[in-house]
Amino acid sequence: MRTWIKDPIAVLADGAERGIVVENGKIVELVAKGKEPLGHVDEKYDASRHVVIPGLINTHHHMYQTLTRAHPSAINKELFPWLEALFPIWARHVNPDNLRLATRLALTELMLSGCTTASDHQYLFPPGTESAMDIQAEEAGNVGMRMVLNRGALNLTTAEGGNAFPGAVQDTDVILADCERVIGRYHDPKEGAMLQVALAPCAPFNVTKRLMVESAKLAAKHNCRLHTHLAETRDEIDYCEAKFQCRPVDYLEEVGWMNDRVWLAHGIHFNDDEIKRLGRHGVGVCHCPTSNMVLASGQCRTRELEAAGSPVGLGVDGSASNDNSNLMESVRHALMINRLTYDATVTHLDAFRWATEGSAACLGRKDLGRIAVGAQADMGFYSLDELRFSGAGDPIAALVLCGAYKADRVMIAGKWTVVDGNPVGIDVARLRAQHGEAAKAFLSGL
Repeated sequence: MRTWIKDPIAVLADGAERGIVVENGKIVELVAKGKEPLGHVDEKYDASRHVVIPGLINTHHHMYQTLTRAHPSAINKELFPWLEALFPIWARHVNPDNLRLATRLALTELMLSGCTTASDHQYLFPPGTESAMDIQAEEAGNVGMRMVLNRGALNLTTAEGGNAFPGAVQDTDVILADCERVIGRYHDPKEGAMLQVALAPCAPFNVTKRLMVESAKLAAKHNCRLHTHLAETRDEIDYCEAKFQCRPVDYLEEVGWMNDRVWLAHGIHFNDDEIKRLGRHGVGVCHCPTSNMVLASGQCRTRELEAAGSPVGLGVDGSASNDNSNLMESVRHALMINRLTYDATVTHLDAFRWATEGSAACLGRKDLGRIAVGAQADMGFYSLDELRFSGAGDPIAALVLCGAYKADRVMIAGKWTVVDGNPVGIDVARLRAQHGEAAKAFLSGL
């Protein structure tokens, strides 16, 4: 099937194209305004109500955390006290059934915002949740989203000098064996892949050095990516200096993680020399503006990282520190906080770049993040019909400056997954009711 997406209001692409031809899940032609496609088309879609952008790519999330949004025990706290409040609750209550609902809800919420690829850092494995990666893979297929399954881990408890709650950790050998299993079953390295796998020990303060080293070896063996939290707070800097007698970036290099297979979440508290080192090795960084503001963690030095050579992507982060899974909202937040950090020369196009091409680079996906011939047909379609857009002159800028938050249509791999603002094949009211009921257990105390 060859489909002509005809006459959109505007397209976020390198040229001035106003039409897109899609075939077999890929973009095969861009059509200039007033022109016809070069080849035969089987169907036309009238996009004259829509602004079209590349599908947004979320490079850091914790989907299980949708079950503890705005939790009374954790609001108005910084990261370490926030974790101390929530770890026992998560360890006690997360199970396969509510993890499934949390994943389905987060994927749906992301997709409705215009996100087409999601990377979830699933590091929590209480007893009984050994099938977490299988659950997430199945839910991604059901929703129709591309997904990077981050086989995360915790194995360093509070009693051992870390901050993981004992009920949420696994044995190192068990973790490594399951990493091999998950890679073998789900990691697709080919162009157009719907599922890939990354290995993702949670953070230096809750996993062992051995797990970091062995994960790097496995990733090299299977040519998959590596992900972890790093330099999110000053507390983490202090922890690494006390425990390892070095800063987090030094530790990263010591455990074999200083290479372009790695992308990091947050990356806030790097000094100038560390930024140069990360850039020299092509280590990516996921900027999480909303979560970082909520937890008062600080601001990622996006400009310096990009200038040094590090890909910079965008993430919503956990839905108990962001409290939603709307990546378009995070695009707007990224613009605003970076203008405060730098100046008004940070533009909406910078924010879009982080959420598309930059995120794709973090995930090692050259086939995503662009509207260009040969790229995967992943796109978000936004109408400008709401009152918030009335009077807007630049339609691309309006999506960010006027606060777009919901796509009218979404296409993933050439298939419509959102139509008229509704996810295809998903009963949103039923999902909301089921998820809300499951979340009540997380409010009932320990």
